[in-house]
Amino acid sequence: MTTLEAVAPAEGEVQSKLRHIVLASVLGTTVEWYDFLIYGMGAALAFNKLFFPNFDPLVGTLAAFGSYAVGFVARPLGGAVFGHFGDRLGRKAMLTLTMVIMGGGTFLIGLLPTYEQIGIMAPVLLILLRLLQGIGIGGEWGGAVLMVIESGDARKRGFLGSLVQIGFPLGMVLATIVFAAISKLPEADFLSWGWRVPFLVSFLLVGVGMFVRLKLVETPKFRDVKERNEVSKLPIAEVLLKDWKNFLIAVGLKVTEVAWVYILTVFVVFYAASRLNLPRALILDAVLYAALLELITVPLFGLLSDRIGRKPMYAAGALFSALAAFPLFYLLDTKDPTTITLTIALTMSLSHGLMFGPQAAFLPELFGTKVRYSGASLGCQVSAAISGGFAPLIATGLLTWENGTRSISLYLIGLAVITLVAVFASKETAFRDL
Repeated sequence: MTTLEAVAPAEGEVQSKLRHIVLASVLGTTVEWYDFLIYGMGAALAFNKLFFPNFDPLVGTLAAFGSYAVGFVARPLGGAVFGHFGDRLGRKAMLTLTMVIMGGGTFLIGLLPTYEQIGIMAPVLLILLRLLQGIGIGGEWGGAVLMVIESGDARKRGFLGSLVQIGFPLGMVLATIVFAAISKLPEADFLSWGWRVPFLVSFLLVGVGMFVRLKLVETPKFRDVKERNEVSKLPIAEVLLKDWKNFLIAVGLKVTEVAWVYILTVFVVFYAASRLNLPRALILDAVLYAALLELITVPLFGLLSDRIGRKPMYAAGALFSALAAFPLFYLLDTKDPTTITLTIALTMSLSHGLMFGPQAAFLPELFGTKVRYSGASLGCQVSAAISGGFAPLIATGLLTWENGTRSISLYLIGLAVITLVAVFASKETAFRDL
């Protein structure tokens, strides 16, 4: 057999394994994000009436968004725990466990009795299950992206990582389609049983994701660390004590992107329905179109980051986020369906997608292999807790306080400034070896 004949099958096998890794990561993150996102839609459309009915409608909405934010508070815990064991035992095992935790919590939410049925225990159980969701998603992201970027071509890390990121818009598409269909039910049916359907469907999606993920193999980068006996004993401590600057940079890099996506997919749904008196279906359709557009733009931005670098992409996204903060609400207030749909779709890609695409490579590239799961996960999830989970709650509070949106726009501009500082403080990582 010639050398060429021997090499060709080997390269084919490597590519086949990589395709399976990408497929498993995308399917898994799609299911996880579907589970996580349907809670936000439930909070915006139903939970204030079902689990917090004794409150004033606005206070009930704040309480519902507060229970939504609890999931984000739990995300750093998931990032820390799964990051620790992911750096100690490997990436593969953690991905299976995160899916079980996330799927189980989501399915049980679909079975929960309401406040009318069991009183105060209903919101208590809802919050506990939301915590479980947060822990699961907190450990999921780091493992999924590392499986791909540590196994693939070094010159394509941005693109390969961005393929994992499309699990977010795919999950959003699924969540929005299901909720859009259910929201067409009469109000009584929607509040009686319709809202449960999106949560119960998760059981089937988790089964598909688990089937694919169980066939994964460990990444070459982690195997090398293990074979050299260089596995960190306390990766989280190593990140916080020795690599604290990159940890803070990772937090700052995500803080704008994550706030924008939950403003657009959660707060705007509430704002349009309650303040602008627009049909729920109109906003849910706009979110759906935004998610479909990101299926194209997120991998495109990841690919571009391999060519021109991560920092230029991030700087452009942060600048757009600052510039769009005031026009967003002006365009929504027109109440014109076409204007609203285009605004949400384009803003999603250029504020969120422009940074989210390169992010799967950028954050892990800041850290060495020994602590990469811990550093990337904890940085990402701390930022998500600070900015993402509380963004709808803060925006609703500011809207009530001011009876307008000016302060919400200033809040978004402030977050963009933080991300720009993080971009300038970071080093370009796109062309460095892991």
